[in-house]
Amino acid sequence: MIRSMTAFARLETETGQGGLSWEIRSVNHRYLEAGVRLPEELRAAEPAVRERVTSRLGRGKIDCTCRYRAPVSGSVPVQLDEDNLSRLLTACDSVSARLPASAPLNPVELLHWPGVVREEEVDTAPLVAQALELLDRTLEELVVSREREGDQIRGMLLARCDSMAGLVVTARERLPEINAAVREKLRARLAELDMPADPGRLEQELVFISQKMDVDEEVDRLDSHIEEVRRVLDRDEPVGRRLDFLMQELNREANTLGSKSADAETTKAAVELKVLIKQMREQIQSVE
Repeated sequence: MIRSMTAFARLETETGQGGLSWEIRSVNHRYLEAGVRLPEELRAAEPAVRERVTSRLGRGKIDCTCRYRAPVSGSVPVQLDEDNLSRLLTACDSVSARLPASAPLNPVELLHWPGVVREEEVDTAPLVAQALELLDRTLEELVVSREREGDQIRGMLLARCDSMAGLVVTARERLPEINAAVREKLRARLAELDMPADPGRLEQELVFISQKMDVDEEVDRLDSHIEEVRRVLDRDEPVGRRLDFLMQELNREANTLGSKSADAETTKAAVELKVLIKQMREQIQSVE
């Protein structure tokens, strides 16, 4: 099953150490490029996050963002560092003695001074484990979304393969009629000259013209490439680059078919083939 490179997934959860959420965005890219943004409490988990992303995704520009919300501070008792507080008060008294009219101290401002309130050390190991478990579930949701969109792209590509196959059949069926028409046209021109034509020379000219207009190989290669596209679409692996290469080959054969065409119907088929190939290439840009 092919996958699209464009997808979005978001999950969040509440833990005993606060709230966690992951947002993962994926867009088109030639290779796999993962950008990771983590809160300070989870910085140590970045290598594990990148390993999980690269193991699940093959191509695309991935933007992974984790957000952490600490527990409400009111539920935790405030612990003061008495030594730091005493030194701060002594310094404030010294400054106040030098000022003619100093404002009274605001206790709330003192609490905001660095080192006055003891910060509780958080054991980040359980938090990291919960964040990675949530990341795995978010990646799974992203992969499912990419597969769902990839299935829609696959349907559109197969429909265009069927249309191209029909155009190739039309071009193949026109070849005998085109050769017969060229023969008649050449004989008619010779008849207008009212001169006898050398049968051997006439056949040589007809063979030469037929070789210039011969598109059997191009038509066969178009059929082969279309069947290869169908086979590739059934592979369970990243196939975007392979499909892009096949589009280049299809476009080359369609160009050759159009340049050799000596018939309006064949020219029209070549033009319609190029339109379908362009539409397919636009879709394939999103395929992993």
